[in-house]
Amino acid sequence: MGRHLNILRQELKRRAKPKKAIVLRGFFKTGAGQYAEKDIFIGVPVPELRLLVKQHLHLSLPETELLIQSKIHEERLLGLLLLVAWFQNGDAQTQKQIFECYVRNLATINNWDLIDLTTDRIIGEYLHQRNKKPIYTWVKSKNLWKRRVAMLATYNYIKKGEFIDALKIADQLLHDKEDLIQKSVGWMLREIGKRDQAVEEAFLKLRCKHMPRTMLRYAIERFPENLRKAYLNGVIGQQV
Repeated sequence: MGRHLNILRQELKRRAKPKKAIVLRGFFKTGAGQYAEKDIFIGVPVPELRLLVKQHLHLSLPETELLIQSKIHEERLLGLLLLVAWFQNGDAQTQKQIFECYVRNLATINNWDLIDLTTDRIIGEYLHQRNKKPIYTWVKSKNLWKRRVAMLATYNYIKKGEFIDALKIADQLLHDKEDLIQKSVGWMLREIGKRDQAVEEAFLKLRCKHMPRTMLRYAIERFPENLRKAYLNGVIGQQV
């Protein structure tokens, strides 16, 4: 293990807050049978992780990959945030290496915060002007985190005003039984609606009677109350 990585890990441990770690273990569902079972939290807040990123941009990619493969949640997030920072300022070759590193380590990018804070900035951005086959492969995965990566990658395009891929991925996840997938789909539909409510409603009107309630609630969260009630009561929507 490199000296720089050793120093970073020591700094991370110094910032650990045991009481916060207990809260995080509950918040991120680390109990037996839950989605993050056995994930280890040491209680370092995200703002402090972002500060460490700025201080350790000199870390090497192999060292960062070791962080991403760590059993400690905050180390994995720190490693991923480093990738984001490098990607945003990197040349084409650097971005390719970071994208490949991210894909190579999908098995340990296994919680919603890890995905939500990084996927659209790396996976989404890298594939923006390229073949998007990877996200259409991951959306069919049995692994819920890969499906969430597929959905969240499209956030990059939504922010650019491009909705086609997001709507296609959302359609494929319309009947997903996982709560975390339902919420991610609803969230992305809501983000589309922030930019063009007509596009979101055109999607919802054909599907709202078939989609899970959680997904629908997230999707219509910002609608006026009377419109939300109309969707929830089934007044709006048609059979397809």
